[in-house]
Amino acid sequence: MRFLKISFLFILFSMRAFVAASQENTDKLLHELLSGHPEKFSGILKNQSENKLQLIYTAIKRGKRDKVKFTDHVYNLDSSNYFYPASTVKLPVAILALQKLNELNIKGLNKNSTMLTGQDGSGQTRINNDPSAQDGRPTIANYIKKILLVSDNDAFNRLYEFLGQEYINNSLHKMGYVNVQIIHRLEISLSEAQNRHTNPVEFIDADCNSIYKQPAAYSQLTLLPRDIKMGKGYYKADSLIKAPFNFSSKNQLPLADLHNIVRSILFPAAVVKQQRFNLTAEDYDFLRKYMSMTPLESTSPVYQQPAYWDNYVKFIYYGAEKTKPDSSIRIFNKPGDAYGFLIDAAYLVDYKNNIEFIVSAVLLCNSDGIFNDDNYDYNSVGLPFMKNIGQLIYNYERTKVSKGKKQIFPIVPNYQD
Repeated sequence: MRFLKISFLFILFSMRAFVAASQENTDKLLHELLSGHPEKFSGILKNQSENKLQLIYTAIKRGKRDKVKFTDHVYNLDSSNYFYPASTVKLPVAILALQKLNELNIKGLNKNSTMLTGQDGSGQTRINNDPSAQDGRPTIANYIKKILLVSDNDAFNRLYEFLGQEYINNSLHKMGYVNVQIIHRLEISLSEAQNRHTNPVEFIDADCNSIYKQPAAYSQLTLLPRDIKMGKGYYKADSLIKAPFNFSSKNQLPLADLHNIVRSILFPAAVVKQQRFNLTAEDYDFLRKYMSMTPLESTSPVYQQPAYWDNYVKFIYYGAEKTKPDSSIRIFNKPGDAYGFLIDAAYLVDYKNNIEFIVSAVLLCNSDGIFNDDNYDYNSVGLPFMKNIGQLIYNYERTKVSKGKKQIFPIVPNYQD
């Protein structure tokens, strides 16, 4: 078995942005903002231990030559306070898929190459076409689009299989994200061994000539053991098991790591070099475009109402609203929800009013303490909170804007497919 060696010095360096949080996990600003609006947050604040609230707000100040300065504010930030990361694990996997293509550096191989997924073991599925693509070809580009536009689970699984468990985790650990464990596919129930097995993958060109073949693999990854049990019961099939639900072998992605990964995609030059992904300028543009695009704006793939809407999966600031979004605001984000956990990590920019900030939040919406019962408080508690916290910080940022403030020029993607 192979053990990953990471120096203590590098761990400290990588977490530099959140040193204060390790000493005091709630700062004055966020405490005052939340407690100043009891009509919206009193219920959440009274039950913080049960709802596992964690929050990070990064203020952004632009100086001369557009130099960026970050100021981090935290509330209940605690990497030992486990939450199930749900679909947020799809963001680092999407990024790493582009990085691996760059590292392979094979002529003719890129994110638009046809990717055929084979089958080599129980629980695996073969993929030779993608009906959501205009030309029916499965590609890394289309998988990433589906992940960022509508959080597609199958698209994540295909990229998980392309990367493999070892590449995903070792890459992130080397960057300093040492507590991350992305160790299983989503939506389908497989054993630990099945999730260590990944499918053979082949890329072909327009003439069906092979560009690159990757054989089936088995991960030898060794991870620190965890003992995480929550709640008072859970459903297995149709039976209620009156015992805590075991999350010990589930994916793990601490909020500070997720927050910093979002920041590194929007502001790569402003994070430490070791935490910059190996991406091209085109890669960054591609990720930013689909992190901020709405499903109804996409022409490939095509998404339609009523299944999708303009604010779909834009939890922070909009919550569950299906109203027309503010045309001056763009939200670059990756949310997730599962087992009652609701998470979002978002960069919000208002081009009209010169406002920009990053906010990440997680909340457990499971008041009955039972997992797998599909009886979660997303609509009554979680989504209203995400909307309220996004708008609270936005309104606070508006109070900081002066009439003479210099016009900012944040990222403006081209939304034409």
